[in-house]
Amino acid sequence: MSKSKLEYIWLDGYLPTANLRSKTKIVSDFGGSLSECPLWSFDGSSTQQAEGNSSDCLLKPVAIYPDPDRKNGYLVMTEVLNANGSAHVSNGRSTIDDDDDDFWFGFEQEYFLWDPETNLPLGFPKDQTPQGQFYCSVGAKNAFGREMIEEHLEQCLEAGINVEGINAEVASGQWEYQCFSKGAKDAGDQIWISRYLLERLGEKYGLAIDWHPKPLGATDWNGSGMHANFSNETLRTCGSKETYDKICEAFRPVVKEHIEVYGADNDQRLTGEHETQSIDEFSYGVSDRGASIRIPIMTVENGWKGWLEDRRPASNGDPYKIASRIIKTVKSAKI
Repeated sequence: MSKSKLEYIWLDGYLPTANLRSKTKIVSDFGGSLSECPLWSFDGSSTQQAEGNSSDCLLKPVAIYPDPDRKNGYLVMTEVLNANGSAHVSNGRSTIDDDDDDFWFGFEQEYFLWDPETNLPLGFPKDQTPQGQFYCSVGAKNAFGREMIEEHLEQCLEAGINVEGINAEVASGQWEYQCFSKGAKDAGDQIWISRYLLERLGEKYGLAIDWHPKPLGATDWNGSGMHANFSNETLRTCGSKETYDKICEAFRPVVKEHIEVYGADNDQRLTGEHETQSIDEFSYGVSDRGASIRIPIMTVENGWKGWLEDRRPASNGDPYKIASRIIKTVKSAKI
């Protein structure tokens, strides 16, 4: 009788930023399909998701990936439900209104590799060398942690995560990868699983992953974002600048609602400097990386058929909640 290891992964109830949690379930004669993954439970009183006198929460499997680091292993992304089967308040995935997968998302996940011994980014220059030389860099004086980054890329690809690229970012020890999916829920699943793989890999290398949008505080070093590239059938096919303008304008009156779910401490990053718009302002423009929403030049050159990029989401944001809010706003344009 064969045994398989199912790693059930979920988001806890900590605020303002949820943490990844996981535990292993051993099953027999597993065929590898999501439908074979049973509902499971956990102690919500230990994760800020229930009271001690009624602590059971449920884990509903929603996506499955082969585990690249375990023989006969699988990574099972789950939603958290209350004991009665209703969606838990921490369950952002359940709020996404995209059952027909009309919305496509490409998230650009930035982060820092953090050295626990120095409490600074990996390779942080003692002479305070200005940022810039580290972007898309090569060489031992500029690129730090490449072995771990390359292993993470391989693990993501082996797991079936649709990573479309990686690169070193502008600050020392800062990296980025991009994931794309035709479907908002699947896009969120892939980001969370890829984050899980990166965190677990950090255990092997003795490095922490810092998702904070401005871990170096009030310095002249860039923060980390998770730019959200998105489209629906209208954006992909309309061929109309007026339609793009109308959709972008739908974002203007709901700046507060977007910022509320775009990640904690994002005010430290969205200052109007370092290729950001101020957190309380809204703008959009073609090729404008200092705008709230950038209209890619490829969209324009393709006859106003393409996508938009919301540059405001922070690196620590929940992709489920970000996608949910973007979809709600785009639909409010009623096009």
